[in-house]
Amino acid sequence: MYLLGKAKKMGRVEILYKDSNVIIIYKPEGLLSVSFSGSRGKTAQGIIEQILRKTGEYSAKYRPFVVHRLDRETSGLMMFATNERAQKVIMDNWHSMVTSRKYIALSENPSNFKKYGILPDAGIINDNIAYNAYNIGYVPEKNNLKKDFLNYSKDGKKHKTNFYSEKILDNQRKRPIKEISARTHFKVLNRWDKFTLFELELDTGRKNQIRAHLASKGYPLVGDFNYRAKSDLFGRLCLHAKSLEYIDPWTNEEKKFLYDPPKEWLLSN
Repeated sequence: MYLLGKAKKMGRVEILYKDSNVIIIYKPEGLLSVSFSGSRGKTAQGIIEQILRKTGEYSAKYRPFVVHRLDRETSGLMMFATNERAQKVIMDNWHSMVTSRKYIALSENPSNFKKYGILPDAGIINDNIAYNAYNIGYVPEKNNLKKDFLNYSKDGKKHKTNFYSEKILDNQRKRPIKEISARTHFKVLNRWDKFTLFELELDTGRKNQIRAHLASKGYPLVGDFNYRAKSDLFGRLCLHAKSLEYIDPWTNEEKKFLYDPPKEWLLSN
């Protein structure tokens, strides 16, 4: 078992653990996990390579391979494989190997309680997710093409289309909108007048899943303007991958990692 508190240098990638098959890191907010077509700038994967080169550990047989991702604006724990064979083993056995991944989210409270109500202290959000023209996830509302749900591009600027623009386009093309299943467990850790602190765990790992699910219930994450958040308390989106637990498929050893979110999130009013 490995228990890790807050690292010494917030805002920087840190390798917290490594063995012959796995690397566990802390990824700060604002950093891509890995590159994709058209992306620019540094990535967590690239920084790990730089660190391994500096320590003399990097080689064709020992370098970071992707097994999962975190959104750019999400901070917290990530796992990388160290070789192609390990990558295949981890990805083929991810759901049985990884026993728990928990997130901490600080959300705004609903602006319209009559519409959204109040989420209970614990429960499950089991709503399908679709993706709009900017590949931002959302929970489709049946028979609803609301135009007050503004769409934002990756630069954060408002556009004339809305979150349901993809549904409108699909209707015009006479083909159904694509929805995928998504299931999120939540537990309320604290409530304030304007904000709620959640602990969340995913049964599925969809892009934007936590953000879309909480926003659909009227609880957009603080700083998440893609989902109509109105507050920016800390200059960032308040979502953090707090813990990672898995069974090592090579040793059958249970391993647990913990990296606390910023303590400022516990003091919001």
